[in-house]
Amino acid sequence: MHIGFITSHYPFPDVKSVGGIGTSIRNLAAELARLGHEVTVLVYGQERDDRMEIDGIRFVTIRNVKFKGLSWWLTRRKIQRVIKMTARSRAFDVIEAPDWEGITSFITTPCPMILRLNGSDTYFCHLEKRPVKWINKFHERRAFKRADGIISVSRFTGEVTNAVFNCRRDFTVIPNGIDATRFVAHEKKKESRTVLYFGGIIRKKGVLEIPHYFNKIAATHPDARLVVAGFDMPDKLTGNRSTKEMMLKLFDEHISNRVHFTGSIPYHEIGSYIQDSAVCIFPSYAEALPVSWLEAMSMEKAVVASNIGWSNEIIEDGENGFKSDPANHDIFAQKIALLLDNPDSRENMGTKARETVIEKFSTKVTAIKSLDFYSSIIDKK
Repeated sequence: MHIGFITSHYPFPDVKSVGGIGTSIRNLAAELARLGHEVTVLVYGQERDDRMEIDGIRFVTIRNVKFKGLSWWLTRRKIQRVIKMTARSRAFDVIEAPDWEGITSFITTPCPMILRLNGSDTYFCHLEKRPVKWINKFHERRAFKRADGIISVSRFTGEVTNAVFNCRRDFTVIPNGIDATRFVAHEKKKESRTVLYFGGIIRKKGVLEIPHYFNKIAATHPDARLVVAGFDMPDKLTGNRSTKEMMLKLFDEHISNRVHFTGSIPYHEIGSYIQDSAVCIFPSYAEALPVSWLEAMSMEKAVVASNIGWSNEIIEDGENGFKSDPANHDIFAQKIALLLDNPDSRENMGTKARETVIEKFSTKVTAIKSLDFYSSIIDKK
């Protein structure tokens, strides 16, 4: 089968920071290629038009067309032309795109188009209770309605997406997956006292709650330290140019030497940060099916994460992780402290976490499910 992916970002070797969609596409594409399928990834929004092959996957990078008022239309037409040109050497059997930006709203393909719901702008605006730009909602809703098949990375995301677009489209749940062989605990550091957050430094990830947790933990755990790894982003609500700076103002002054911000780190290095941590925290308010949680769980780390929607499809509270209301600072901090104080509990929880990833969220599982879905849609055309 020749499978195409359309995306605005991808974790190329020289890219320092990339979002979850790019990472999830990379994980799936790599497993599909390993299974013997042809994979072509079309990456728009790039600096130049180019073609290359990396690890058996073909890439076509596309520079967006810039023309005031018509960039959105001309870029979509360009992507459509690139698809047709690429298909001359080997026709696509299916093409998949994410719901973000509704890039396929005006793209016609000679094969079935699959939309994978990883969370549209409309979806995230709904979860964050902020207004969505009408043009974004227009494109995302049109792409959603035109797709030949819908995959959602969580049931929660599929149901919310139907609701915000006032639709009743059928969808199949296939979660994001990771290569569990790449995220393996090489040694178990029971002595670690590091609390780790990794991901975007942005309000929707709940990062503005983290200082409140750590202030409480630091007061009772003098050897605990916090590491925040990720790209700093502006805060849309306040207009502040740095969410990191907003976080720094919330820490108690006397513990500043126990808090470390790494900035952006290459994707291949995140495993070492997970390895060195005792507990990984994810107090997010808006996700679809976060890959970062799976990476930490795959490395047998105890996780304390938010208890919203999608979380119920990953974590069984008290078994393979802890779930908690991110706004309840006392309870969230208590669960972190409980894990810091109980190395054996951390180890047991981490073992179950990895078992969960291998059973449900390994690309060996999600790739086969994706292939079965592709075949079912192709058979209907």
